[in-house]
Amino acid sequence: MNRERLNQLIERREAGRAKQDQEILAAVREDLLTLLSEYPEDAETNYQTGIVHDNSGLGKEAIPFYEKALELGLSGADRERCLMGLGSTYRYWGHYEKSVETLRRGRDEFPENKAIRVFLSMALYNTGQYKESVELLIANLMESTTDEKLQYFKRGILAYNEDLDETANQD
Repeated sequence: MNRERLNQLIERREAGRAKQDQEILAAVREDLLTLLSEYPEDAETNYQTGIVHDNSGLGKEAIPFYEKALELGLSGADRERCLMGLGSTYRYWGHYEKSVETLRRGRDEFPENKAIRVFLSMALYNTGQYKESVELLIANLMESTTDEKLQYFKRGILAYNEDLDETANQD
């Protein structure tokens, strides 16, 4: 596998994505598909091919590449981003259960990734799991906010978040 060639394609893809230049993305997509035909069992090449499809507005076509990359043992930061990309793409295309499953796996493997948790909360919403969705969003917000008013009420908000349905006993 020629890593230098793959790295050059990644750089070009990032430039195309930053500029939203569909011509660059189309050229990189073709080059990645060629590279993938040479190295079909390379996890990173599958993953990068998925990303370039997603960046090109071809999310549905990205799914098999993401799935194959994970199946081949993609690891580290690429795995983290792949789980998020696949989970959010499943959600966008209406595959809500697969989205929840994938994003839960991402959250479990990468618990510090707040973006995965936000995508998971959206997928939970789509599956009618509203309570868990809101709880996850509130917890995520409270972990990341610097807002003084929210910080002041943090203990109370997190306590209420433990059971959103709880009310005071009115004997």
